[in-house]
Amino acid sequence: MTISVAALWRHPIKAHGREPLQRVALEVGKCMPWDRHWAVTHEATKADGSEWVRCINFSRGASAPQLMALTARLNEADKTVTLSHPDLWDLTFDPDADAAKFLEWVRPIMPPQKRQSVGIVKVPGVGLTDSSWPSISIVNLASNAALGETFGTSLDMDRWRGNIHLDGLQPWQEFDWIGQTIRIGTAEFEIRERIERCSATTVDPATGNYDWDTLKHLRDHFGHKDFGVKAYVIKAGEIARGDTVEVL
Repeated sequence: MTISVAALWRHPIKAHGREPLQRVALEVGKCMPWDRHWAVTHEATKADGSEWVRCINFSRGASAPQLMALTARLNEADKTVTLSHPDLWDLTFDPDADAAKFLEWVRPIMPPQKRQSVGIVKVPGVGLTDSSWPSISIVNLASNAALGETFGTSLDMDRWRGNIHLDGLQPWQEFDWIGQTIRIGTAEFEIRERIERCSATTVDPATGNYDWDTLKHLRDHFGHKDFGVKAYVIKAGEIARGDTVEVL
C-alpha cells in the first residue's frame, strides 16, 4: 500500500494553536518553518530567549488543558498570529510586541491554581520543540486508529500535535523506521527517536476538556507511552499533502 502525506501542520506558538498547511519547504537541520517559533513562559520559567530549554519552562496543554482547543493562523508577511478558541473571541496580535494583549486574552482559560503565563519568548533560528535538536514530528493515522479501537471510538489526530500525518502505514510501523532514512517529496529525513507522550494527549482538541486516558491505554494495550517519531531533515526540499513516502 502506498504511504502518503495526509496532512501537514505547524504550531507558530508552542502549545497555543495549530495551523494546517498544503505544502512547505524544508531546510537541512531546521524545524518546519515557523513551527514552535514562539513559546509562552510562566511564572517559574528559566527561559530567557538565549537558548533552547525544556518544555516545562512553558505554558502547555499538560497543565492547562483548554490550550489544546486553540487554533492558529500566522500571517508571515507582518508576523502576526490570529488565535481562536471556542470560548473566546479571536485575537490577532504580534507575539514580539503585544505579549500583554495576549496574556489578558488567554487568562480566562488558564487554571487559576496553575502557574500563570507571563510572557512570550523566541530563540532566533531555533524552533522550541520538545527536543534539543531541530526535530519534525511524524505521526501515523493507523496507530491513532489502533489506539482508538481500545476505547471503542475514533480519536482526533490533532491531539498528537504532529507536523506530518502519514496514511498507508500499519499501526506502529513508524517505530521500525528508527535509524532509517525516508524521502517525502524532494526532502529526506533521518528518523531518530520515538515520541514519549504527556497528559496533553488526554484532552479533546475540539473542546479543551479531558476525554480519553490515552497514556493508560498506550501502556496497557501496547506497552509504552509513545506516539509518532522525531525526524531530522538531512536533505532540503519541498513536501506537500498527497506526497508519497519512500524508505531509502
